[in-house]
Formats: sequence, structure tokens, C-alpha cells
Amino acid sequence: MKYIETLREGERVGEIYLCKTKQTALTKAGKPYESLILQDKTGILDAKIWDPNSQGIDEFEALDYIDVVGDVTSFQGALQLNVKRVRRVREGEYDPIEYLPVSEKDIDEMYRELTGLIQEMNNPWLKKLCSGFFLEDKEFEKRFKFHSAAKNVHHGYVGGLLEHTLSVTKLCDYYTQAYPMLHKDLLLTSAMFHDIGKLEELSVFPENDYTDAGQLLGHIVIGVELLGKRISGIPGFPVKLASAVERCTEELEQLAGALAGDGETGTVALEDIPEYSGEPYVVVEGNEPDFTEEERTEESYEDYSELDRLGRCREARANIGEDLMPDEERGSIQEVKPSG
Repeated sequence: MKYIETLREGERVGEIYLCKTKQTALTKAGKPYESLILQDKTGILDAKIWDPNSQGIDEFEALDYIDVVGDVTSFQGALQLNVKRVRRVREGEYDPIEYLPVSEKDIDEMYRELTGLIQEMNNPWLKKLCSGFFLEDKEFEKRFKFHSAAKNVHHGYVGGLLEHTLSVTKLCDYYTQAYPMLHKDLLLTSAMFHDIGKLEELSVFPENDYTDAGQLLGHIVIGVELLGKRISGIPGFPVKLASAVERCTEELEQLAGALAGDGETGTVALEDIPEYSGEPYVVVEGNEPDFTEEERTEESYEDYSELDRLGRCREARANIGEDLMPDEERGSIQEVKPSG
């Protein structure tokens, strides 16, 4: 198989890839074309079908596995595939594991390490709560091993949720050894459950995108609700301990999001949000540019960084002049989705 990370400009490609997204757009001349994001386990690739009605372009949809033939080109510093032929492939022509990003670590071994920490717990209530999820619920185990921890920001691959959870839990275990006064079982329980809401916030691969519940509630609220339901099903579970578990889990996630600068969680305290000024814009740095004299120029230019390894946009620099402004009516951007 010709993996995306090995592609080079000028190559002719004939390979099966997962079509992660598919969007119809218009060129400046008003001609329709199709924009695709192709994916395998090594990365993603922008692709364009400039003549969707031409012979050899079969019908397919987003999240289909497709056999594409095309030429690898470069656009604004990033590789792009100019698709000449495409067909939807049948089940059995591909192995799904080749098209999903997967943790480099052994998933089963990570799960054994995580459950081993549960078996060492002394508090019977917390041990029962954790065991009910990670040791006794085989459907939960299957989902937890397969799920990602995020869409793009971190651990966005199969096994990512497990890898991230184990990392946080081991870090908390280290702190409890360094500071014995900490409630070890409570902290480890909170670490194990701090991202459990991701199971409902994000859809499963290959889509791995935000669900309606994820967009409306967020994984923190979802996670606390999941914990509450499971705790209520354990007769005699101490009320104060249940409250401590939910509070500690929520606060740990808030802290993790703040330290990681996690742009996906949207984690922020209400008091940190400034009141609306009534203006349709925000003044930054007192509206005083900090360009050096060497950077100042009257010449128009655009400079775009290459996409990162996950296909997300990075910084862009520009000095906009009239010569860079479009001279035709803009096409519809209703279906355009940001890259990250």
C-alpha cells in the first residue's frame, strides 16, 4: 500500500483511501468541483476533483472507501492530489485498520496496566465503581479501547482515549506517592473517569467528530452524568464520597484542559468571560501594531505555513492590498469545514 506520508510531488497514485470529507464548491469562474480529504493510518491528504462529471468519476460519499487514481501536486506548500478517476470499493477490498490512525503503544497492555491500578485500590466503593466500568463491562471496555481522546488536538487516534487516560492516571499515582496525604484512590478514580464523556462527545472512527450531545453539553457534563447514573446503581454508595468523586473528576478535567491549552474542550470558568461590549469587534494590543521597521512594507503579499501533521492550518502572514482582493462574487461557503 502507498501510504499518504510517503507520497511525493510529481507521483502518479493509484490506491484505496478513506474519504474522510467530501464537499462541492465553485471555482472563481463558477465551475463546480469537489474537494476531498483522504485518509489512511499515516495521515490525511487534500484532494480535488476538478471535473466531477467526467468519465471515470463514480458516485461516492464521505466516509466511503474509494479507489483513486491521480497526480500528486503541491499547493501553498502542501501536497494535493489531482484526482482523475475514482470508484467506491466493496467491503473485502480493504482492511479498515490501514485507514485509521492507531496508537503506537500496545492497547491491550495499556488496558492491563490501567486495570491493575484498580485492583490495587483499598477503598471498596471506589474499587467497585471502577471495576464496574473497566473490569466487568465488556462493551465499555471495547469502546474505551477503540475511542480517541479528541478530534484533533491530542491523542486523536484509535486507543487515544486509553493512552491519555493511563498517562493522567499514572501521573496522579506518582503524586500520591510523593504526597502521601492525598486520597490516592479518589484521585486515581477521578483520573480514570476525567475524560469518560468523550465516549459520547465524539463519534467513533472513521468519523471521529462531535456528536449533537457533544456540541450541546460537552464531555465534562456528559461524564459527570454517566458517573452519577452508575453510582446510583450501587446500593449504599456513600453520598459524600459520590459527591467527592463527581467534584474531583470535574475539577481534574478543568485543570487538565487549562494546563494543556485544550482548544477542543472549551473549558473555561464563567467569571473569566468578559461582558459583551456591544461592539462587533475586539481591539487587540490597543490597536497598535508591533511590526519592526524591517517588516513594514507597502507591497502586497500572502505567506501561509504548511499544514501540521494532522492537516490543520497554522499561522499565516499577509499584507493585504487591492491587488489581492477577489474581483468575482464569492461562492457558497456554507458547507466548508475548518481543518482544525
